[in-house]
This record gives sequence, C-alpha cells and structure tokens, in this order.
Amino acid sequence: MSISRGYVSQDYVIQQVIANFVCRVLWSEGRPCLEYTSLEQLEEINHYVRSEFDWELYDVFFTALEVLQEEE
Repeated sequence: MSISRGYVSQDYVIQQVIANFVCRVLWSEGRPCLEYTSLEQLEEINHYVRSEFDWELYDVFFTALEVLQEEE
C-alpha cells in the first residue's frame, strides 16, 4: 500500500531509498542527485518510489546517473 504524496516529505523518500538500496545521493546546488549502480537498479528504485510513496522519481531527485567505474 502506498503512502500518499501529501503525507511524506522529499527528505523522507530519499532516506528510504538510501536505506533500501545500495546507492548514493549526491548534491548539486542543493538538489539531490541519485547515483545508481545499474539500469536494473534504477528501474527497481523508480518502481519502489512510485508504489510506496506515489511520487515520480524525478520529483524526488533532480537527476540520476550511473556510478562511474574506477579505471585500472
């Protein structure tokens, strides 16, 4: 059952995403940006945010980007 958007803050949604997924939130000019590990994970996070909170992913995060792999 999803929580209505009017009942939760953006910060709460961000906290829940961080608690439930291996990802990071980066901040750009005071706006949250999601750093995810794969496209599959991004789809899972998107589904989670929609189903649990009735928010669109890009209403929570300014943008999303895949983690950069370290060069050897």
